[in-house]
Amino acid sequence: MSSIAVVGMQWGDEGKGKVIDLLSEEAQHIARAQGGNNAGHTIVVQGKEFRFHLIPSGILYPHTKCYIGGGTVIDPASLLEEIGSLTSQGIEHVKRLYISMYSHIVFPYHRLVDQLSEKLKGGAAVGTTGKGIGPCYTDKTSRCGIRLADLLNPEIFQQRLKAAVALKNRDLEKLYDHPPIAWEPIYEEYSTYAKKLLPYAAPVEELLYTASKKGEKILFEGAQGALLDVTFGTYPFVTSSCTLSGGVCSGLGVGPSRVGQTVGVAKLYTTRVGNGPLPTELSSDELAHFPDHSSSREVGTTTGRKRRIGWFDAFLLRHTTCLNGVDSLALTKLDILDDLDEIKICVGYKHCKMFPATLEELGKAVPVYESHKGWKVSTRDVSVYDDLPDLAKAYIRRIEELCEVPVSLVSVGPEREKTLWLDRFFDEQ
Repeated sequence: MSSIAVVGMQWGDEGKGKVIDLLSEEAQHIARAQGGNNAGHTIVVQGKEFRFHLIPSGILYPHTKCYIGGGTVIDPASLLEEIGSLTSQGIEHVKRLYISMYSHIVFPYHRLVDQLSEKLKGGAAVGTTGKGIGPCYTDKTSRCGIRLADLLNPEIFQQRLKAAVALKNRDLEKLYDHPPIAWEPIYEEYSTYAKKLLPYAAPVEELLYTASKKGEKILFEGAQGALLDVTFGTYPFVTSSCTLSGGVCSGLGVGPSRVGQTVGVAKLYTTRVGNGPLPTELSSDELAHFPDHSSSREVGTTTGRKRRIGWFDAFLLRHTTCLNGVDSLALTKLDILDDLDEIKICVGYKHCKMFPATLEELGKAVPVYESHKGWKVSTRDVSVYDDLPDLAKAYIRRIEELCEVPVSLVSVGPEREKTLWLDRFFDEQ
C-alpha cells in the first residue's frame, strides 16, 4: 500500500511542512485530517516563502490533489484568503482542492468566546491562538455545531445558525457579561462564503478510499504535535483535536489498514509556543549561546510569537513514538546546532520511570542529560548524510538508540534541497 502519515512528535513547529512538501513530490494525493487555521506550515521554494494554515502544502505540486478532511474546522474567510493567495501566485487549484462536507465551520462567536475565555482565566490561560478553534470543537462535541454541508443549504443554515446564536448569547451574557450578538449579519456574510466554497465541497472520504484501492500514493498530513493532543498531550495546555496518527483515520474517514507507514517529525532540539511545561527549557545563560529567534527561525507562522526553546528530549520522544506507532523519524534543524560548543540530550527525568501524565508531575520533572560535544562546522552545504561531521552523525545515532526508531531524513536548512535522505519512503513501496 502506497500511503504515508506524517505527524509531529513534540509541541508542533517541528518542520512537518518541509517534510510534507518533500514527500508531496512523489505523492498523488495529500490530505489534511484535523485542526484549523491555528496551525501553520512554512515552505521555502527557490528562495520564495509560502505559508499555509489549512490547505495542504502539497498544492504547490501541479500533479497532486489535495483534501481537507471532516476532522478539520474551517474559518471560511481565512481559507478563502489562502485560496486567493494561490490564485495571485499563479498556482492552479481548481479541481485539485477538495473539502469534506463533514468539516465544521468557525464563526465569529467562536473567536469571541475564545478570546473572552482566555481573558477570564487570567494567569491560568492556555495561550490559544484566539482563532476560535477550541470553541468550534466544543460545539461539535456538544452537537450544536454547523458543518459545511449545513452551510451550503440556505434553509438549514439559517435554522441552525439561529439556534446556535441563541445558545451563544445565553453564555455571553451569563458567563462573560457581554451583550448579545445578532445572527442576521453572520448569515449574510457566511452565505457569501458558502457560494465561494461550493466548488470545493466533495465526498473526500470516498475519493481517498477509491485512490487507496487503486494503490495510488497518498500522503496523510498531520498538524501541530503529539504533546498538543487533546487526550495524550500536556493537558490542559493542548489543542482540541487528535494530533496523533490515529487522528488521520478519524479525521479523514479512512480505515487503519489504509495507512501504510507513519513518519514522525522532530526538531533536533525542543520548542513550544504558549503556556505549559517544557522540562528541558534552556536557562538564560544557555539561551544566550543559542542562535537568536530570528536566525533559528523560531517565530510562530500563525501567531508571530517567539517559541520557547529547550534541549532535545529523547525521553519525551520515546513516549510520542509509542503514541504514534512511528516507523521512522525525520529530524530537522540540525544546522541550528552547528555553532554550539556543547549539545545536550535529555535521556530521562529523575525519579520517573514513565512519562508523567499530570501537568504537576511534568512541571516538577528534573531532566537527566547526556552532554555531547558540538561539531563546530557548518552542515548547511552538506548534501549527503555520510558527509556530515562525525560528531553530528554520532548525535543522530544516539537519538536513534534512545528512541528505538531509525532516522529516515535529516534537514539542514529550510529549503527543499537542504535535505539528507536515508530512506526515500515511497520508492520502497
